[in-house]
Amino acid sequence: MNKVILMGRLTRDPEVRYSQGERPVAVARYTLAVNRTFKRAGDPDADFINCVTFGRSAEFAEKYFHQGIRIIVSGRIQTGSYTNRDGVKVYTTDIVVEDQEFAESKAASEQSRAAYGGHGHADAAPMPEPSAPAGDGFMNIPDGLDEELPFS
Repeated sequence: MNKVILMGRLTRDPEVRYSQGERPVAVARYTLAVNRTFKRAGDPDADFINCVTFGRSAEFAEKYFHQGIRIIVSGRIQTGSYTNRDGVKVYTTDIVVEDQEFAESKAASEQSRAAYGGHGHADAAPMPEPSAPAGDGFMNIPDGLDEELPFS
């Protein structure tokens, strides 16, 4: 079975191109920065994973995704190789996205867009993250998120 589920932030706006032929198909490529759960001293905090999606999903990514937004994708790993102009064989690994969705609210997305240098509100502060679980097993919700919660 080849199944991948990732949650991360886009490192830049998706790059969209259209295939050649009688019926051009949109092809979107983007990179997700996925935080590592565990890391050793000196190791990076995140992995940068290349993703590709096609058709309507690619058009959706072009229209709604931007640098800094947090999304969830599911799909499969695809490996390949090619020989570059210098005659060197290059190996590739991509996630072929089958499903993609937002992992945060629109307000949080706009704040992360500003924080990551996108085209959002320049005066927006970064979204506070919930703290680690308290002794009772529940997370402390930061102040100011009341309108984001589905209950009161």
